[in-house]
Amino acid sequence: MTSIPGFWAVVPAGGAGTRLWPLSRAGHPKFLLDLTGSGRSLLQTTVDRLEPLTAERVVVVTGAAHAEAVRAQLPSLGASQVLAEPSPRDSMAAIGLAAAILAERHGPDAVLGSFAADHVIDDLDRFRSAVREGVEAARAGYVVTIGIAATEPSTAFGYVRSAEPLGVEAAPSARHVAGFTEKPDAETAAAYLATGDYRWNAGMFLVRAGVLLDHLATQLPALAAGLRTIAAAWDDPARREAVLAEVWPGLTKIAIDHAIAEPVAAAGGVAVVPGDFSWDDVGDFDSLAPLLAPVAGGGTPDDGARTLGDDSLVQRIAAPGAVVVPTGGRTVTVLGIPDAVVVDTPDALLVTTRAHAQQVKRVVDGWRDRGRDDLL
Repeated sequence: MTSIPGFWAVVPAGGAGTRLWPLSRAGHPKFLLDLTGSGRSLLQTTVDRLEPLTAERVVVVTGAAHAEAVRAQLPSLGASQVLAEPSPRDSMAAIGLAAAILAERHGPDAVLGSFAADHVIDDLDRFRSAVREGVEAARAGYVVTIGIAATEPSTAFGYVRSAEPLGVEAAPSARHVAGFTEKPDAETAAAYLATGDYRWNAGMFLVRAGVLLDHLATQLPALAAGLRTIAAAWDDPARREAVLAEVWPGLTKIAIDHAIAEPVAAAGGVAVVPGDFSWDDVGDFDSLAPLLAPVAGGGTPDDGARTLGDDSLVQRIAAPGAVVVPTGGRTVTVLGIPDAVVVDTPDALLVTTRAHAQQVKRVVDGWRDRGRDDLL
């Protein structure tokens, strides 16, 4: 497979993955973890699936605290390809910084695609085909998103509504975007899917660097100007730190969906390419379970039980669907608790159920309130 000329993958690698605590922590977040048993972290598999399209034209944007770990996991990337943010300013600042630096280095017509570092995607041929169409629609001047085929009326994801065909010959399946919707309730989500016009919004965006920066200058001129100022100094080590210290803390903290996607879609400038491949953002332990291999059971039927790690440490008795992560080195027995979740680490133990997996963030908040930052 040939790479796409002039195309750069931008991989935002941030967030603590609090719903995967205590496995994922602020100091070692989920994108640095192997959560599928593949032997590669989520960050590494993200770059792996993009490599045939980019020929190593990849930029990772991450926090300063994680830059060294990112470089260690991706030794093929040069120093200029890992951009360290001094502090989190949400996705618009991260992606905008990469766009501004790419525009400085390669000109405004460089096409970038933003792909989060902590997603799991199968059917790589379909994924890469969607990216190729997205790049062509981006070359035509659009902000492009990849809309994921919804498998259920999920309330955990936002939705993108497609409209009439885009009319770009090299992107035959691309359509105009009529609008974006935040996470709806179950009844609304079901109604969306019944129309056939809605897909999940996975937060993947493709756009020419100059187009993105021009839209940002219209919507949030101070943020656009700040990012351009930082980008102009980035490749000069003598200036970078001083400019970052002066400008970065004052940048608007906002997601790219609100800063660009929603207002530009309302003006007709956003397109969607269908993504007919399996996709998961590994949001909690319940969504993690289907990504893991079935537990070996001597010929017994698959009851949904899963282990991340050494299954020889785990015993389940009358516990179908139980998810166990035995990283603490101890044996774990689950007796009579269907769909249990047990995550055993050296300094923390989580016991819950798959039905409560979305609420694990409350556990993190609780320990924070008690001053136990060592557990976060």
